Amino acid sequence: MTAIAIDDEPVALSVIEAHAARVPFMEMKGFFTNAFEAMELLRLEKIDLIFLDIKMPDISGLEFLASLHEPPMAVFTTAYSEHAVQSFELDAVDYLLKPFSLARFLKACNKAHSLLQLRQERPQQQDYIFIKSGYEQYKVELAEVLYLESAGNYVNFVLKDKKVISRLSMQEALALLPPAQFTRVHRSYIVANHQVDRIDRTSVYIRQAMIPIGAAYGEAVARLTV
Repeated sequence: MTAIAIDDEPVALSVIEAHAARVPFMEMKGFFTNAFEAMELLRLEKIDLIFLDIKMPDISGLEFLASLHEPPMAVFTTAYSEHAVQSFELDAVDYLLKPFSLARFLKACNKAHSLLQLRQERPQQQDYIFIKSGYEQYKVELAEVLYLESAGNYVNFVLKDKKVISRLSMQEALALLPPAQFTRVHRSYIVANHQVDRIDRTSVYIRQAMIPIGAAYGEAVARLTV
């Protein structure tokens, strides 16, 4: 797994560098005090994960991640807890509150690595997925899926004729699905692109369901109409 770190404080980058050296499955490709300098590397190389500070001069970590068309996975690192909700609206893998320990850093790395493996194991062409619900595995035809809805530590797969609930995070659910067919439109909702009947400024409509559009997902929703 390849990664970079962006933080305007060199001391914070040194901590990440020391911790990352202990993680055998991760290769750090760069450390940046300037987010704009990191953009060039992101353009030239495939990076799987960014460790990203939130409060930086010129552009915040949240704004920087939102500006990327196809962003890598992100772990936010910050001394402030008030941005946690907003960071997860941008599909952050984790949120590390400074100062963080090696153990807490490793937990974030393991989460990112597991998500990356899910994505890499996903077939290029797939018509169905298997979803674990309780002690059983259900075969779900992707053509039958209308949308997914987060319910605490679970995700509801809403199908044409039933619902299947599974103990997954939205990140894990998204990793199971082909990205060309499904779009995250809200921190709590993923829609099947071909099932969308109508879109307005605030909502996506699928049959009788009115699904809200999250503030961080406007660009993703706009691509549904292209």
